[in-house]
Amino acid sequence: MEDILQTTILLLGVALFAVAAYGDIKTHRIPNLLVVLVAILGVLRLIVIGDLNAVIQTVIASVIVLIVVFLLFWRNFVGGGDAKLIAATALLVGSHSLFDFLMVMSLCGLFVTIVVLVIQRSSVVVPSDEAPLPKSRLAFPYGVAIAGGGIVTLLFQPTLLG
Repeated sequence: MEDILQTTILLLGVALFAVAAYGDIKTHRIPNLLVVLVAILGVLRLIVIGDLNAVIQTVIASVIVLIVVFLLFWRNFVGGGDAKLIAATALLVGSHSLFDFLMVMSLCGLFVTIVVLVIQRSSVVVPSDEAPLPKSRLAFPYGVAIAGGGIVTLLFQPTLLG
């Protein structure tokens, strides 16, 4: 029964990440409700696992992640929704998969950055004999990278593979 509950939680997490990625592409926003639902799934998963050591380690790791991403938000390196989603995802993937999540998220972020830069570069119109128009600040839908990292990490969790 525990495996069924964990698998259900992980698949719901995958679905929420897909919604987050789509929404971030369309609106450049990640709704608070979505972040709260990811965090709730993380708490439910910890309850289902029932291992006090795993709970303590995951909560401590998630608080550290929250502090780091808050500092990144404060310095305008990431958006507020991105910061909250990263912290909630840390709670859902657990401390044992946190490094994997951060690595995959970073690789997805690199891919998203390259795609946005290629799209931006190809959409710049240069009038003849004039300098290029000034570029506005690029908007990177980093929620896509967070969601990609979360989905890949969740899909390779032991309960889904076993």
